Amino acid sequence: MVFAPPPAAPTRIIKYLKPYVLKVHFSNKYITAQVFHTPTATVVSSVCSQEQVLRTSMESTRDVSAAGKIGKILGQRLLFKDIPAVSVFMRREQKYHGKIKSLIDGLRDSGIQLI
Repeated sequence: MVFAPPPAAPTRIIKYLKPYVLKVHFSNKYITAQVFHTPTATVVSSVCSQEQVLRTSMESTRDVSAAGKIGKILGQRLLFKDIPAVSVFMRREQKYHGKIKSLIDGLRDSGIQLI
């Protein structure tokens, strides 16, 4: 028996979904930012301060300046993949301040629009 995979989402819902969503995670040592494609539930692009190339160029991997650099690099990677705009998903305890603000400003500086 061969089963067809279920559709990603009904077509009436897809036009109301925000297609690309930015999710950010801060641990005690590192910062991770990922952009998801919501209809297919796949990661389009991600950046982490744990990457070997980034670690050597940063003084600290968890402060506000590191978050700004990660935002700029993520913006460059998104533009390389022809993604001009993303929406931001913030948890209830996250506020637009400090590291989040620095990361989002880095995205804006690289040319990504926020929905």
